[in-house]
Amino acid sequence: MTPSAFTSLIRHGALALSLAAAVSASAAEPATAYWSPSWVASTQPIWSGDFVLPPGLPFQFNRQTVRQVARLSIGGTRLRVVISNEGGTSPLHIGAARVARHAEGSGIVEGTDRQLHFGGQAEVTVPPGARLVSDPLDIVLPALGKVAVSLYLPRPSQPAGFHFDARQIAYVADGDLTGAPRMPANASQWSTRVYVSGLIVETPKPPVTVVTLGDSLTDGNGSTPGANTRWPDALAERLANRGVAVLNAGISGGRLLKDGMGRAGLERAGRDVFAQPGVRAMVVLLGTNDIGWPGGPFAPDEPAMRAEELIQGFRQLIEMARAHNVRIAAGTIPPNEGALQGTPLAGHYSPEKDKVRQAVNRWIRDGGAFDAVVDFDALLRDPAHPSRLKAAMDSGDHLHPGDAGYKAMAAAIDLEALLGMAP
Repeated sequence: MTPSAFTSLIRHGALALSLAAAVSASAAEPATAYWSPSWVASTQPIWSGDFVLPPGLPFQFNRQTVRQVARLSIGGTRLRVVISNEGGTSPLHIGAARVARHAEGSGIVEGTDRQLHFGGQAEVTVPPGARLVSDPLDIVLPALGKVAVSLYLPRPSQPAGFHFDARQIAYVADGDLTGAPRMPANASQWSTRVYVSGLIVETPKPPVTVVTLGDSLTDGNGSTPGANTRWPDALAERLANRGVAVLNAGISGGRLLKDGMGRAGLERAGRDVFAQPGVRAMVVLLGTNDIGWPGGPFAPDEPAMRAEELIQGFRQLIEMARAHNVRIAAGTIPPNEGALQGTPLAGHYSPEKDKVRQAVNRWIRDGGAFDAVVDFDALLRDPAHPSRLKAAMDSGDHLHPGDAGYKAMAAAIDLEALLGMAP
């Protein structure tokens, strides 16, 4: 397959068609190789200024370079980068794009810098709402290796392909600095992601992929920024020696049944989970915001969530997984008494809401509907006060675990039960 044949503009979930075609074509080549997803950032619509949280984005980029860092789950011998203009209402013009191994801060590893091309061209325009996949780039990347992607935006460009909580600094500076060893000291810093939504590596074996579908507890809120200590990161470390990719499809503010700070989990599962090449299994951890948002500052006018509604939503997700031959594991919903207490965002917890959480958790544990269950609730709760997080696992906001809690969550997952195979 020629680079120009592979490079295509893809809207919404259709990215999978190109990736699946790439895998099939690669398999037919004399030297067998496969394209495997190694990292993603699920995109979110940018919300309006009257929402309870600001999106944390500049108004636009213009004649500036944006450098962003991501950690792969599996390694490979070549790389493709997925660029997203989803949510954009005008074309995105990229004047230059480069990839390098990441060193520290905004720095790159000397001698690893490579120029990206799109259909053989160094410059490219991405239509509104579209995704674009780069040509293959020769660069050897180890499992759990970190990559810096630098984009030069020579024209006024609105943020798009947005992901709210990157847990990683993005650096922005004036001029084309895509090849700079380090961004200048006066570069502005943002904690959101834009434009870069996927990294795909060439592997000698067909892809085997696990996707984690969740909210801020999967996105990693409460973990140390830049340290890759979310629970999907720790799960990736456990699976790296098996060549199994772990893709974090968590979105802060995500819900199963309704749009939140992203599309409803039942909607985005088609693109973020089932469209991924080689998806073997998924882990779903949703429900905290379905239960916690109604009547609070995030959704003050919504009626209270009933356990039966949430359970029915999980049943639908299970049916979707069955139809795609994907194993589905569920995490029980952790406790959150005192969540965000003393802030304008308090309201996730009430005794009535906690009864709903406990009812849903009983069904997850005992209903026998999932292929596997991970009892995050039992793992994280305080034995002396079960509606609260254990102090050693708490990030301090009583809603999100900290680094220790996330590490324990990943360690609690039975890999054989998840993947459906013997040790």
